[in-house]
Amino acid sequence: MIKILIDSASDITLKEAEELGINLISMTITFGETEYRGGIDLTHKEFFEKLIESDAMPKTSQINEIAFEEKFTELTSDGSEVLAIVLSSKLSGTYDNAKRASEKFNGKVSVIDSLEASIGERVLCLYALDLIKQNKSLMEITEELNAKKHKIKLLAVLSTLEYLKKGGRISSVVAFAGELFSIKPVIAVEDGDVKLVGKAMGSKKSNNLLNQLVEKCGGIDFDMPYALVYSGLNDDYLQKYLLDSKNLWEDNTTKENIPAYMIGSTIGTHIGPDAIGVCFFAK
Repeated sequence: MIKILIDSASDITLKEAEELGINLISMTITFGETEYRGGIDLTHKEFFEKLIESDAMPKTSQINEIAFEEKFTELTSDGSEVLAIVLSSKLSGTYDNAKRASEKFNGKVSVIDSLEASIGERVLCLYALDLIKQNKSLMEITEELNAKKHKIKLLAVLSTLEYLKKGGRISSVVAFAGELFSIKPVIAVEDGDVKLVGKAMGSKKSNNLLNQLVEKCGGIDFDMPYALVYSGLNDDYLQKYLLDSKNLWEDNTTKENIPAYMIGSTIGTHIGPDAIGVCFFAK
């Protein structure tokens, strides 16, 4: 039997993990003096409520080697093998910690550097579940995921530059100018790292730019897992994007059947509320 372990940077909650039949290991997020386990004892909604109310930036912590070793021991105790899918090694030391822990299990644990975050990890996990159903071996699944992960495209529009400023990623002057002119940055995860790929004034133009970038990637492979994502306390911006991008979906699915998820604490700390994103395997 092959068991999947995924970290909470995937924005998969404990409840969702149980429904999917996978296992979750959580990153720690700290507000002031209080620590929470992302996706377990701090819901995505509760996180954004705290983020919006707080003047101080929360802090996120990578998962250490000991935590992975304990989890691998638990999951392999019945003779099972483990496939661990983790946050991009370019964004966190979590992968290195998982890899070191896995070396103590004589090939029974395989660790995948997703080169992704949030729904990028999620769609890779969903594909892994499909491969397990096909009765592929742990080695075969590892090779397939490492080959296909490079076709995953994750694109997102941020509503505000404020949280990048709070995190020291941009200057106060740049953030003020962005807010003043309603500039919305469009980002992508490329080769495991987050990169700015465009800027637009207003939500309509930023949504159009997002659609252009989807098409530039070659379009969406609807035979593979795909998803949309949003951050904050409601999905108003996501619903507007669905209207602005219906040409991408209408020949392949219905609006009601497009999977959409809420961003959690690990990624939400850096992008803030009212962001939207799309993730897919390129054709």
